[in-house]
Amino acid sequence: MDASLSSRIKALCVDQCLLIGAMYAVTEILESFDEVPNEVRILAFIILFVLYEPFFVSFYGGTIGHSFAKITVRKKKDTDEKISFLSAMIRFLIKMGLGVFSFLILSKKNPQAIHDKIVESLVVYED
Repeated sequence: MDASLSSRIKALCVDQCLLIGAMYAVTEILESFDEVPNEVRILAFIILFVLYEPFFVSFYGGTIGHSFAKITVRKKKDTDEKISFLSAMIRFLIKMGLGVFSFLILSKKNPQAIHDKIVESLVVYED
């Protein structure tokens, strides 16, 4: 069964809290070193922010927030299959580019968010 909008938002909130905590931890770790170049700091945050969702979605079927909300991201054509890392990255970049508009559902018959429609994925409840 397709995941509800409230389940998706719950997952997003959990993930954002985790990312904020992780960014704080990275900041504290980097502060313990003398003269860390700004490039290293920027790279650390980009890796953390940009790769978190695509990595977890492609390798585990969802992020920690998805797991908390008991939802998973799957291929539309075969809901037993996880999406590829490339599809997960494209999905993430579209979602970030669209912001809150990414949660718009295109139709009741096919309840996919815009970013899911583009990469042919579904967000469903875990079995």
